[in-house]
Amino acid sequence: MSRLSDSALLQILHDDCPYSDPTTEGLGIAEVAARATLTTRQDMVVCAAEEAARMFELSGATAQVLVASGQRAEAGTQLLAVEGPAQAIHRSYKMAQTLMELLSGIATAARSMVEAARAANPACRVACTRKHMPGIKRAALRAIEAGGAVPHRLSLSDFVLVFEEHRTLLDPAVPLADHLARLRAHSPERRVAVEAEGAAEAIAFARAGAEIVQVDKASPGEIGEIAAALAAMTPRPLLAAAGGITPANAGAYAGAGADILVTSAPYYAPPRDVKVRIFPA
Repeated sequence: MSRLSDSALLQILHDDCPYSDPTTEGLGIAEVAARATLTTRQDMVVCAAEEAARMFELSGATAQVLVASGQRAEAGTQLLAVEGPAQAIHRSYKMAQTLMELLSGIATAARSMVEAARAANPACRVACTRKHMPGIKRAALRAIEAGGAVPHRLSLSDFVLVFEEHRTLLDPAVPLADHLARLRAHSPERRVAVEAEGAAEAIAFARAGAEIVQVDKASPGEIGEIAAALAAMTPRPLLAAAGGITPANAGAYAGAGADILVTSAPYYAPPRDVKVRIFPA
């Protein structure tokens, strides 16, 4: 599972407190020994507990992770225990809290989809796209992996996926099979995926040599039709369902025969609620 680096965490802390903390310092409590607890108010799949603890440590406190990322926590469960000078705790707690809330929201939504898919088809995988907020790739990956999902593709550089936006620029006189053969020659270590709209295109692309057929906005019934056609092929291409996949319908698509559910839905899940309390040590 990926982790956020110290430099990334320090940047978060610096953005929130670039200079001093005049409230804590002005009250004369900066060096007062304190402790803090971070507790979930909601059931959730935890993410970024380790990063939250590290932010406290980078500020001069000590922190103990009580529930690791990827684990479930029921409402009322304490996630972190922190001790240190008040200035260190006040410098860190809001960003630690916020990071856990946002990423645990994504992880919880991803886990919901993973469980729905696997209940219908244990071999089905949930793959999250790169349609997250730009600039948060590492945090987004951290969250979906904590939820049990995998990246669909990390970037344009690591995956061969032909969209309609590519096909429209190809020479129509050249068969698609020849274009796909050219792709395989260019990137022999990568599978070639092609996105289709509807069953007819999907089956045609598979026959042209696509190793992964990704179908956009098809119904579960259409996915079932495509899955049946692909099952007769040797080697059998993988079937990915994309577009509008949510926890509510993930089971239907997985049960229809999709090998992969391609989604960005977890990135837009509401944050979970983590309560912070600070006490004298």
